[in-house]
Amino acid sequence: MLISSTRCLPLLILLFGLSLVTRVGAEDQATAGPAEVQASVPAALASPRATMETFLHAMNDIKRGEPERIDAAISTLDLEGVNVLIRTERGTDLAWTLLEVMDRTRLVDTKKVPKRTEGEPWQFAEYQNGAIRISRQPDGRWLFDAQSLDKLPAILEELADAKRVAGADEDTSHLPFHLRLRSHLPPVLKQEIFLLENWRWLGLLIIAAAGVLVDAIVSFLLRLFMRGWRGRVGHGAFNEVSDRMLRPLGMVAMALVWWVGINLLGLPERALLVLLIAVKFLASAAGVWTAYRLVDLVSAWLERRARLTTNKVDDVLAPLITRTLKIFVTVVGIIFVADNLNVDVTGLIAGLGLGGLAFALAAKDMVQNLFGSVTILLDRTFTVGDWIKVGDQEGSVESLGFRSTRIRTFYNSVVTVPNSQFITATVDNMGERRYRRLSTKFAIAYDTPPDRIESFCEGIREIVRQHPYMRKDYYHVYLNGLGDSALEVLVYVFWQTPDWSTELRERHRFLMDCLRLAKRLGVEYAFPTQTLYVRSEEHAVVEDGHEIDAARDLGAAAAKEIVAESTGIGERPPPVSFR
Repeated sequence: MLISSTRCLPLLILLFGLSLVTRVGAEDQATAGPAEVQASVPAALASPRATMETFLHAMNDIKRGEPERIDAAISTLDLEGVNVLIRTERGTDLAWTLLEVMDRTRLVDTKKVPKRTEGEPWQFAEYQNGAIRISRQPDGRWLFDAQSLDKLPAILEELADAKRVAGADEDTSHLPFHLRLRSHLPPVLKQEIFLLENWRWLGLLIIAAAGVLVDAIVSFLLRLFMRGWRGRVGHGAFNEVSDRMLRPLGMVAMALVWWVGINLLGLPERALLVLLIAVKFLASAAGVWTAYRLVDLVSAWLERRARLTTNKVDDVLAPLITRTLKIFVTVVGIIFVADNLNVDVTGLIAGLGLGGLAFALAAKDMVQNLFGSVTILLDRTFTVGDWIKVGDQEGSVESLGFRSTRIRTFYNSVVTVPNSQFITATVDNMGERRYRRLSTKFAIAYDTPPDRIESFCEGIREIVRQHPYMRKDYYHVYLNGLGDSALEVLVYVFWQTPDWSTELRERHRFLMDCLRLAKRLGVEYAFPTQTLYVRSEEHAVVEDGHEIDAARDLGAAAAKEIVAESTGIGERPPPVSFR
């Protein structure tokens, strides 16, 4: 049966972490060198007596409920040979082991411990498997030396049957778990067949199985939670969210189980280094992955909020905020992982700061594109869904990013325009039109009676007043010209529609109603025609002056009658007003 990719992912991350920690450990060992001599030695480590008192006081404070004092106890141990990635975990285990050895050896009288600041190492006790000494370091500190710490497990095994010189033997609550567990195990489990003792191999197997089980349980519960949450919310934006959205939290829980379990086993340094840091890497990667998924949830919420508003600016800001958050999560995640792997984050950030200018110069176009996106947002040049014309490109804005803007053309292709062009280019935002205009001329037949033309024009005006999307406060319908083959009625109207599709539908309704009106009134639309008039050659009629004057008087009288009937003689109609 094939293993699912989701189940394989933790294993792949763990293997990557193993290879990474091996390299980091090697680099750490290669760069490790003798400690530099400090200008002053801490008073708590200035002599064998000071070191012993610091260690005992810190361990006693921990027993009294001050766990933060473990750092003071670890400071008395020579851990220069221990990889810095596990120095805290290893130091904690060694401190408790050292205290247990002392408790099974003799009471410590600190007054008998020398206060000298120089000289040979001071020896606390010698055993068959080694000795415990406090030695002076090159920097002047007196520490429990590395040779003594290396022999601690063997010395403790040697003193397994010895009783404590003070306190109750059965009080082992302060001891590390692996020491308490090992004391109750049969000899067969304490044998070392391959690299580790048998009981530690068995413990690793149990811990691995427990981590996988916790991952499965947490993932199952999170899927149920997501399904119930989507059902309660009931919004379209969240219905598209997968019920596996919080899957990385299961990996985080698994990594935590492995982390705790590995620390409980008291593994040798090399095994602890490989396993513990690999688990650190897994937990860090899962944490970053979880943050990415949470950003997706925030993105869905922002998109839903943007849909509920009429302002289109938030439609642009929502995806930009999502990308910004993901970039932020990526940067923080890299720093978090690097810090867990003991990479010098401060030096890394400083290096990025010094190289910022060179990077900006090398990435001039990218910086211009970034400023272009800022310009679009600040000036509100356009928003997602607007119909724009920029240069030779025309179409609807599909998405706005930090680097470029994607425009869906009317050929259904996608054009990517760098945002730097919008800094200087002329952008014609058709989506910002308050009204959609129609300016056309209806050509009607020349034999149409004037009263029928008046009826037709007023009928069109009434259509404008009755259509819901048409502008009522500004429109013009007049006989505007005498064409070559038709009378031209100017129709100048506007629609207030939210998009181009609605505009097309309303324009269709308007034109269809105009056709129905013309048919009902008996107004005939004219076809482009030409009339050829052939005149026969005849003798011209000579008219005298009296006939010309009579004709002029007749025309003037007829005009006065028409004007008197239409507007009135000497009357000046007021400017056009819209009802």
